[in-house]
Amino acid sequence: MIDWLRGASTQRTLDPAIDLGGQRLPIVLKRLHNARRLTLRLAPDGSEVRISLPAWAQAREAIAFAHSRKGWLADQLAKLPARTAPEPGGEVRYRGASLKVAWDARAPRRPAVEEDALRIGGPETGLELRIRRWLEAEALRLAEADMHDYCAAAGLDPVPMGLTRAQRRWGSCSDKSRIRINWRLVQAPDFVRRSVVAHEVAHLVHFDHSPAFHALLARIFEGEIASADRWLKEHGRGLYASFG
Repeated sequence: MIDWLRGASTQRTLDPAIDLGGQRLPIVLKRLHNARRLTLRLAPDGSEVRISLPAWAQAREAIAFAHSRKGWLADQLAKLPARTAPEPGGEVRYRGASLKVAWDARAPRRPAVEEDALRIGGPETGLELRIRRWLEAEALRLAEADMHDYCAAAGLDPVPMGLTRAQRRWGSCSDKSRIRINWRLVQAPDFVRRSVVAHEVAHLVHFDHSPAFHALLARIFEGEIASADRWLKEHGRGLYASFG
């Protein structure tokens, strides 16, 4: 991530896309009224270049800035793990472990974990979609159980739980007391997913990051928040390597 205030040359190209590592990526602008500076990021899955800019900033300056940082963006893209789609004999990440995709057309279509394998049947066409839907269902099942644990620990009633496919946030809590988590967390170790759910449950009480919020989070979460945060910082991008 690069923060910038002013100074990018407006004489640079205004092409709303940029060539990086043999790929042509769109430059997506998002204007934020409370932003104080321009922020440049590469999408976690490497699909686009994102720029958040203040209300006063000019779009042409933001696009010029992205082109002026082409080298940095190319380095970030090169660090992303290679994207691989699940296929017979390949691997799927589930709860921190790698499962071999054991496909047999005659087996049941619904995936099932058996030791270190994910057994799945049905036609090979649509295999990736069936695995993704199973992972999403597992993500919701596990997150709902997590939410019940932490709501009980915080003395709260359970709240609705949903999934998100966001590329920047691992979880969210709305003012309507609804929690959503990124379905890709089902690929991470359990303590990582649980830390995100605990974080959002704590927001049901404190809709900020005040000392009171952190105190509640530390009380209801059984692990080390710092360890979970560190895991996401070091490995979070890898969760986008499959399923597009």
